[in-house]
Amino acid sequence: MTEVLGQLKEKNLKATPQRLAILKFLEKRTHPTIDEMYESVKKEFPSISLATVYKNVNMLKEAGLINELNPGGKLRYDINKTPHLHAVCEVCGEIFDYFDEKLLKECSQRISSSIKHGETVKTDIMITIICHSCKS
Repeated sequence: MTEVLGQLKEKNLKATPQRLAILKFLEKRTHPTIDEMYESVKKEFPSISLATVYKNVNMLKEAGLINELNPGGKLRYDINKTPHLHAVCEVCGEIFDYFDEKLLKECSQRISSSIKHGETVKTDIMITIICHSCKS
């Protein structure tokens, strides 16, 4: 949590209890929806509104502290800032993280070189799969 406090300070964001609760939840749970975050944070802060969770999530997203994913129209969030690929099951909607730095670097280089004057700013690759559980 010390790292998160430093990141908030670096982005000139106050370490409010609500923000810390959201970030703590994201560290424990991968790819939750805003509703899942709200339900979790509400246990600790019963008077918190869904609008407050939205506002804080958007601030954290704009500051680059969390990523927003949009698999199948339902927004999900990810705190893992290590570049990685997301594989989304088209049947159950589960999102799997896949870490392969070499693959991501090669994809970025190929795409950047094929687009004139293109430069990779952020690599966020999402592929659709049928996971092992759904395939069985």
